[in-house]
Amino acid sequence: MEADGFAAGDAGFAEFYHGSYQRIVTLVAVLLGDQHEAQDVAQEAFSRALGCWQRLRKYDVPEAWVRKVAFRIAVDTGRRTRRRRLLQARLARSGPGGVPEAAPPASAAQLESPRLVEALTALPMAQREVIVLHYLADLPVEQIARDLAVPLSTVKSRLVAARRRLAAALSDEVEVNPNV
Repeated sequence: MEADGFAAGDAGFAEFYHGSYQRIVTLVAVLLGDQHEAQDVAQEAFSRALGCWQRLRKYDVPEAWVRKVAFRIAVDTGRRTRRRRLLQARLARSGPGGVPEAAPPASAAQLESPRLVEALTALPMAQREVIVLHYLADLPVEQIARDLAVPLSTVKSRLVAARRRLAAALSDEVEVNPNV
């Protein structure tokens, strides 16, 4: 083992890991709304990358592979979390002895606005995923479509729907009555 914890045969992986890890964690944290869960997801994705590093290091952008894997893990995590919350809500409604509802994810540290984090986490995962990839990872819609294996029109419609939902959730406008 080398000093950084990676084996000598993993040439370049340590540099790749240190250069990419925080970006992946940030994207997944916004996607999930939970910094700690994002770190777990990123670590799992990088662990998988290490296992196939000999192939990945030849890629033009190995980080894109890790990001894709991390997002898939995050989506699965989101589904499990949603199922757990539904079960907890059912148990809480069932009367005494039920499990109290879980606290909402608390990781607005990556963004300036807790309202924005709340609005993002309220989006359906498919919409949240394209918003994060487009605006935070700065990927063009064509790349997002390839990464997610969906048609370009699907990415565009998800972006439009997500923007509308975010605009409605974050709207500070108060209706003014001109007759008053």
